[in-house]
Amino acid sequence: MNLNYTTPEFIILRDLQKCNNCGLCVKNCSFEAHYYSKHQRVESNSAKCVNCHYCVATCPKKALAIKKHPLEFRHNSYWTESAIKDIYKQASTGGILLTGMGTDREYPIYWDKILLNASQVTNPSIDPLREPMELRTFLGTKPGKLELDKTNNLSELMPPQLELQIPVVFAGMSFGSISYNAFKALAIAAHKAGIYFNTGEGGLHKDFYEFASHAIVQVASGRFGVNQEYLENSAAVEIKIGQGAKPGIGGHLPGKKVGEEVSKTRMIPLGSDAISPAPHHDIYSIEDLRQLIFAIKEATEYKKPVLVKIAAVHNVAAIASGIVRAGADIIVIDGFRAGTGAAPTRIRDNVGIPIELAIASVDERLKEEGIRKHVSIIASGGIRNSSDVVKAIALGADAVAIATAALIAMGCHMCQKCYTGKCNWGITTQDPELTKRLDPDKASQRLLNLLRAWSLEIKEMLGGMGINAIESLKGNRLMLRGVGLNETELKILGISHAGQ
Repeated sequence: MNLNYTTPEFIILRDLQKCNNCGLCVKNCSFEAHYYSKHQRVESNSAKCVNCHYCVATCPKKALAIKKHPLEFRHNSYWTESAIKDIYKQASTGGILLTGMGTDREYPIYWDKILLNASQVTNPSIDPLREPMELRTFLGTKPGKLELDKTNNLSELMPPQLELQIPVVFAGMSFGSISYNAFKALAIAAHKAGIYFNTGEGGLHKDFYEFASHAIVQVASGRFGVNQEYLENSAAVEIKIGQGAKPGIGGHLPGKKVGEEVSKTRMIPLGSDAISPAPHHDIYSIEDLRQLIFAIKEATEYKKPVLVKIAAVHNVAAIASGIVRAGADIIVIDGFRAGTGAAPTRIRDNVGIPIELAIASVDERLKEEGIRKHVSIIASGGIRNSSDVVKAIALGADAVAIATAALIAMGCHMCQKCYTGKCNWGITTQDPELTKRLDPDKASQRLLNLLRAWSLEIKEMLGGMGINAIESLKGNRLMLRGVGLNETELKILGISHAGQ
């Protein structure tokens, strides 16, 4: 017999006095952590529990609870419990460790070490309840100056812009990595909120063409779902070079998540693994990237802005400079805390840099080179709340992109098992029975509630700083101060320490 050296991560606790043996947990758990014993009593197998909380939330008698397994290894600051367990897993399987969502390592969170300024006497604050506050944001290349004709109308057309009612967009999440209903919820919410959703690298299902005016369609290395009709049914086109959760490597959608509708949308065989290459095989230089950017602009008659998405890496400022000169209208920079449906754990936890440092360094570099006005910047990867949004814009972003926060708003409980396709909440699954658990109308309303709440908080923070338009905050690092940061960190962020 093979000895299994691993223990369950979690323990399922069942209150037998409350449990009425209804079996709802057996029916609901896609991971089969609950089952009927030979005596027809409901029992649990803790080894299969991923701590998604679905059984706890739906138990009619509230008889279930889940806690972390109490097994303790001998304390060792270097050979930690997680390091030992990972070795056990790989010694048993010989495979790469996979995970979903963003890194859960305890790296510094710079958002939490940055404070906002507040107005007092000489620069009075503004009351957003009684005075107008402008959150509208326009993304795209801006001209050096506006040329007017004799009738005071623009003599030349403005470059295409994306107009946001709040400086937030939904980041790329493909149909395939998330369910039909989750994708639909994002599309509905973006349409109603006056922002944009992103198709990710999975194409655009024809059912969602009605939301084309709020869709950013993605052209990734695998070119899944990309054709002329796809480009036309969009507000903008994004070229994905990399993403923060797995910089430098390609994507992988397991064949078990490629059902009939995903197959049609991605234009790949039913049940086949969708493996996108690490590089675009037609892009090996900034000149190659420029060729693709202008090929897309030609194909869309120069009516749509073109975005380029890159992962935040050590030389991100120089890369961004090249992308601007290649003709991109918008750059999306994805920090190392970005989420994903599936990524090698070692890549997710050890590659890339924080989005806070990346945005500040890119904004500063582009200003130094005099090309900042030629591009808009979207900060992505780990945006958790409205204060993160405000700080990102003050560091130099024009807007932010959210994905994990949007999934949590829809009900995600961060069990990090997206790649299994067994999401009990109906979000990252293609199982028709599981997908039905997510009502797209209710989920979209939750997203709208989140965006509304954030917009109110952003207005309050702007008012407290004495600012009445989000545009006035962009790159205004005088409104920020650091706490507990060293000189190098403060220099990269371009801010002073609190008290200075």
